[in-house]
Amino acid sequence: MKTKLFTVAIVSCFVVALVFFACGPKGPETIKIGINAPLTGDIPKVGEGTKFAAQMWLEDINAAGGIEVGGKKYQVELVIEDNESKAESAVKANTKLITEDDVLAIVGPQSSKQAVPAGGKANELGTPMVSPWSTNPTTTKDRPFVFRGCFLDPFQGPVIAKFAKKEFGFTKAAVLYDVASDYPKGLAEFFKAAWEDLNGPGSVVAYESFTTKDADFSAQLTKINNSGAEFLFTPQYYNEVALIVQQAHQLGWDKPIVGSDSWGSAETVKLCGKDCYGLFFSTHYAAAGAKGATKEF
Repeated sequence: MKTKLFTVAIVSCFVVALVFFACGPKGPETIKIGINAPLTGDIPKVGEGTKFAAQMWLEDINAAGGIEVGGKKYQVELVIEDNESKAESAVKANTKLITEDDVLAIVGPQSSKQAVPAGGKANELGTPMVSPWSTNPTTTKDRPFVFRGCFLDPFQGPVIAKFAKKEFGFTKAAVLYDVASDYPKGLAEFFKAAWEDLNGPGSVVAYESFTTKDADFSAQLTKINNSGAEFLFTPQYYNEVALIVQQAHQLGWDKPIVGSDSWGSAETVKLCGKDCYGLFFSTHYAAAGAKGATKEF
């Protein structure tokens, strides 16, 4: 799923970049595209998938003899930078890609924690950037050079809330999220607002937070267990989902746990195992509904 989304983003980024390229002065024979990805740090599997998708796309481009602009074929070169899953490193990566590597456009970062600040730098330096799946509105807000290839959290939060209400008939929710990260913090807030619109003030009976790199969630989960919540919503990344779900079950939680698009990695099930079987999460892509080029892919 994430590979498909990244491929869509890189094509979108290239189309945007070519507008600037075609309208500008005569450029180099090779077009450089920057990739800002988390190859190391908290979510290296995201970076691994990013690199794979970018290289897969480049193979298709090379097989076609390059990209045609104004009747002329240009070779494409990828310049890949590791943002280490850190906001400050993502900004440095964009700065290097633009000022030293002279890329035409940038794909990534993916997660909002890196995409929000990196997008600011790309916009400041006037270079198109597309984030494949940063759903936080701040990433692109008032930034004409920054784009995304996914839905927004003001959309995702209400969709998840309506799903839990319609599917289960629940009226009491619990939320567990990383307060130090833009993506989960923002989505938790949008979900809470949507849930209380559906069920009234106070219907989020537990709203618990932690900080990035925490590994023990027992205190928060104990409060959630005692809150009377009918389900738990936790919009976290694959490296945290397994810990949260497993610890919840160890503490006796036997009610539904619902996630967000950040759960959409094979690593989630790999790390979580049977503890994650039968759980639910939102996503950008479903193979069953694929059409056209997406179905072919």
